[in-house]
Amino acid sequence: MTEITHHSQVWTYRTPKKRLLIWAGWLALVALFVWCWQVMTKDTIWIFVQDAPRQAADIGSRMMPPRWSYLPELMVPLWDTLNIATLGTIGGVILAVPVAFMAARNTSPSVTFLRPIALFIIVASRSINSLIWALLLVAIIGPGILAGIIAIALRSIGFVGKLLYEAIEETDRAQIEAIEATGASRAQVLSYGIVPQVMPAFWGISVFRWDINIRESAILGLVGAGGLGLKLQASLNVLAWPQVTMILLLILATVVLSEWVSARVRHAII
Repeated sequence: MTEITHHSQVWTYRTPKKRLLIWAGWLALVALFVWCWQVMTKDTIWIFVQDAPRQAADIGSRMMPPRWSYLPELMVPLWDTLNIATLGTIGGVILAVPVAFMAARNTSPSVTFLRPIALFIIVASRSINSLIWALLLVAIIGPGILAGIIAIALRSIGFVGKLLYEAIEETDRAQIEAIEATGASRAQVLSYGIVPQVMPAFWGISVFRWDINIRESAILGLVGAGGLGLKLQASLNVLAWPQVTMILLLILATVVLSEWVSARVRHAII
């Protein structure tokens, strides 16, 4: 008489080898986190960290109530901030359009030469923060809103250029081929086949960038590029905390309003 034994296999989501690799990965991640934490905090004075809540509460009590009488003095800096954002956005968009068309594969005059240059311009613009651009420009051309406008424009080239050239590359090829079949020139194909398709994206990107630039231009005055940031820096230097609160509230209100305007315009366009 033969005894028959059935060996049933138990299904598991991962094999033992995969589970071991996952645990090893988590262990390596924890070790990396611990090492990074030690590197970042090696010069930290922990007594100051422990005292931070008390200091924050003290400064917060000094910031209230806001100095509402200071609001009229902020109107001109607010106007400068809006001008920096608006003119900087316009300048950045004007410079970004040819860069975007050179970067897009389907419109670049030279994929091997001009396209890498255009991509480098986009990456270089996006890699440097507007505050750093402003710091460099203040050192070159002096303090004032001109440095802020140029800083915003240089920063905007990469943002607008990248999104616009991606929109150009995603255009419907069938429409372009239909225009080419009529014997249209390259300029006519560009004007009637590509530009109409990317115009909604172009306006949406431009308005979105203007909304971002409102926020960035509000702090450029910290390095001397004019606007509300200049008043903020002056108030911080003399520890006028109620004035700081007033400036922060005005910046918040401006950003909220610009966000609402940007959303409405983009909704109307797109």
